[in-house]
Amino acid sequence: MRTTYQYTIILGDISRIYKFKKQKQMNNQIVLDKLKSLKLVGMEKTYSSILSLPIHEQPNFQLVVNRIVDAEIEHRQQHKSNINLKLSKMRYNAVIEQVECNTQRNLTQDQMFSIADCNFINRADNILITGATGCGKSYLACAIGRQACTLGYKTIYFGMGRLMEKLAQSKIDGSYLKFINYLAKIHLLIIDDFGLHPLDANTRLALLQILEDRHGLKSTMIISQLPTQNWYDYIGEPTIADAILDRVFSNAHKFDLKGESLRRKIVKN
Repeated sequence: MRTTYQYTIILGDISRIYKFKKQKQMNNQIVLDKLKSLKLVGMEKTYSSILSLPIHEQPNFQLVVNRIVDAEIEHRQQHKSNINLKLSKMRYNAVIEQVECNTQRNLTQDQMFSIADCNFINRADNILITGATGCGKSYLACAIGRQACTLGYKTIYFGMGRLMEKLAQSKIDGSYLKFINYLAKIHLLIIDDFGLHPLDANTRLALLQILEDRHGLKSTMIISQLPTQNWYDYIGEPTIADAILDRVFSNAHKFDLKGESLRRKIVKN
């Protein structure tokens, strides 16, 4: 584990190099080796690039420290984002900037700006996306999910069918509680294709438990071809439907996409 003492030693080494020019090349390599051994990749790469500059272009000690520390912070943030993206299993490699916003789609730039900073996750707000098949619901969901990953939020994407399979399998192999507890810790849970698969009693109860654990604490995004007013009938069991929808609709941002199928538009072009 890296300690404050280790960081202090390295910065002391850099300081001495800048004070004493003799044996500078050897001392620089020692510092680079220490940065590498501590896995301070951002610092190592930036310090190495600074050393490659002509001596008269190299910054002073204070600027060197600022640059390598900033580089390490940026590297760690990027590393964390890459891990989040890999674990999210997003369906599309979508980005916020490429989401088409216009009146025909019933999606405005202001709506996108309101969620692009992902503060809705800090507030534990939900997002509900509805619309006909092919209108870009999943792409929009994945764009928001990718943005969340980039900003450091743990995100996971499930199609409803895949989620049902995972729940059923976890019941069989005894990992059900572990899986439910895992979902409870995810900052943003995305459930796509809600309404395409009939719900059995076990799935209804599991869905209620998942949403109960997340209610007021974490954000859930649900994507469906069904209008939200039809979700009650889809869930089926009145008592559980009331409980589920109460947790879903509270503090929810709703996007009802319209317009021609984007898939058909691509084929035409």
